[in-house]
Amino acid sequence: MNIAVFASHGGSDLQAIIDGCRNDLIGAQVAAVISNNGDSMALQRGRNAGIPSYHLSTKKCGSEEQLAEELLAVLKEHDIDMIFLAGYMRMLHISVLEQYSGRIFNIHPALLPRYGGRGMYGMNVHNAVIAAGEKESGVTIHRVDAEYDSGEIVAQTTVPVMEDDTPESLAARVLEREHSFLVEVIGSIARGEIRLG
Repeated sequence: MNIAVFASHGGSDLQAIIDGCRNDLIGAQVAAVISNNGDSMALQRGRNAGIPSYHLSTKKCGSEEQLAEELLAVLKEHDIDMIFLAGYMRMLHISVLEQYSGRIFNIHPALLPRYGGRGMYGMNVHNAVIAAGEKESGVTIHRVDAEYDSGEIVAQTTVPVMEDDTPESLAARVLEREHSFLVEVIGSIARGEIRLG
């Protein structure tokens, strides 16, 4: 199975996926890395691993439609079976969503359907979880559709919220679990335990 990983910033989830593939924990390979940010560490991680890595953005491509065309060309070139959004801070164009329907997954640092939707990313999520007095948070992996964080949930895992947690300490605990959980779930997808398409 060929995976394309989309990431906008640090790419620590991407690194976990690369390592999981190389350590035979995921029966697949990362065949392409795509970022909308030309300075992202994710692109550097991809290049360091010898994976074809692309900076594709509306600013670079000129329009949403042209960006979608370029993305689809890259995905076709690398015979991509599945797309994983690992901290990708953009909505995908409808043509990409339709072409890869049921084959695009996103990771979210909370237990959806709560604490999801527009504006709910990064530290905003952890702030909201703590402000609500939640006793647990977690990680959700879901299919991607045309609305933020609304696609079918395929897997979730919980992470405790401690009484003295700050958004930063909770974020660090959730991220640590993210890295191992996404390897487990992508491994399940590669084995056919979670269906594609």
